[in-house]
Amino acid sequence: MRKLKVTEMGRLTLGEFRETEKQPIAVVLDHVRSLHNVGSVFRTSDAFCIEEVLLCGITAQPPHPEIHKTALGAEESVSWRYFKETDEAVDYLRKQGYTLLAVEQCEGSTLLQNFCKEEVKRYAVVLGNEVKGVQQHIVDKCDGCIEIPQWGTKHSLNVSVAAGIVLWHLADKH
Repeated sequence: MRKLKVTEMGRLTLGEFRETEKQPIAVVLDHVRSLHNVGSVFRTSDAFCIEEVLLCGITAQPPHPEIHKTALGAEESVSWRYFKETDEAVDYLRKQGYTLLAVEQCEGSTLLQNFCKEEVKRYAVVLGNEVKGVQQHIVDKCDGCIEIPQWGTKHSLNVSVAAGIVLWHLADKH
């Protein structure tokens, strides 16, 4: 088995990416501290052709060398906008017709493997701060919570890892 060269992978150019149809999914980063996590979410959002990333509160914004280190240019391909308060981003997305889902461990949350995406809906996933998670008042404003099942001793995943798992599940075309 031979690894493919980058030139053999048939990836979109930046211009083609901007013009291609996106998954009807947005990502909200609620006060994410780590610039590497922000960059990683951009890179994952590019991989799955996500519509937009919304950066909120203390979440850093491009251009920034530490974001670029993990985004590898995805901060230039994926559309993004900044909101001082996460509430503003949630209100904006609701007006745009998105169904809002907090990625959080909550009473009554839906395990990710049990979540069935409705093809006619647009979804926004809200991912929280590395220590405190999604703010409770933001969870309260969401239409539901999805939870990634875990069986080990730790109670959480890195936010960029959680983003990758959830976005893969939502973007899966099978």
